[in-house]
Amino acid sequence: MKNFSPYSFKNIFLTILLLFALTKVNANSNRDTLRVLFVGNSYIYYNNLPQMVSLISDSLNTKLICKKSTYGGSTLGDHWNSRKGLRTREILEQEKFDIVIIQDNSMWPLEHADSVLLFGKLFCDLIKSKKAIPYLYNTWSREATPQTQPAINKVYEQLAVQTQSVLVPVGTLWAESRIQKPANQLYFTDGSHPSPLGTFLIALCFVKKITGTLPTKYATVYNYPAIDNESIRLMQVSESDILFYSNLVNNYLK
Repeated sequence: MKNFSPYSFKNIFLTILLLFALTKVNANSNRDTLRVLFVGNSYIYYNNLPQMVSLISDSLNTKLICKKSTYGGSTLGDHWNSRKGLRTREILEQEKFDIVIIQDNSMWPLEHADSVLLFGKLFCDLIKSKKAIPYLYNTWSREATPQTQPAINKVYEQLAVQTQSVLVPVGTLWAESRIQKPANQLYFTDGSHPSPLGTFLIALCFVKKITGTLPTKYATVYNYPAIDNESIRLMQVSESDILFYSNLVNNYLK
């Protein structure tokens, strides 16, 4: 029987570790990635929605790399005409994206539907000309006026049909959550913007609509990398809320 020295066993062990590492690297290199641009206002940058979408996609076969072009209270008209220092059209001309998500001022579907349809179509045409897919961020009603949700939905649904864009019906799932779990606070204290839990629901909607699936396991604490090896705490979500909202999104978004 051939004798093996300790060095032989060490070499075999190191070889196994190397093969494991190479397999892992190769698997990661084969992973699909999609570049996503969010265009809108504070309904996007509250609680760092793009970063949450990216973090939730970490365990999926498709990694979403997200960027935003936003300004508080801005409309799609502001973005199109480069007001308020916005550079959205310039960004679309200079950078490559697979998906561009557009969102108008939260009150515009109720007060200026024609503007939503006009600038929404201009953006969808531009996005398609850049070989990207336009997605529509169908927002929610104010906390005090839930009865306006159908009117908001109608404008975004009309825009989706006119432009053959992908509709992400966040407002519909938001309303359903309020029916099924009224104690859960999706709103910030102003009754308009999303709370961290609201942003978690929104992020799930986008991940499911873009990738076609949701993770089977979730973190309960979400941190985002920052400079100097630091991290930014985005939010903490309970396991019961993760289960409820992942089931809600899976049931309503196919």
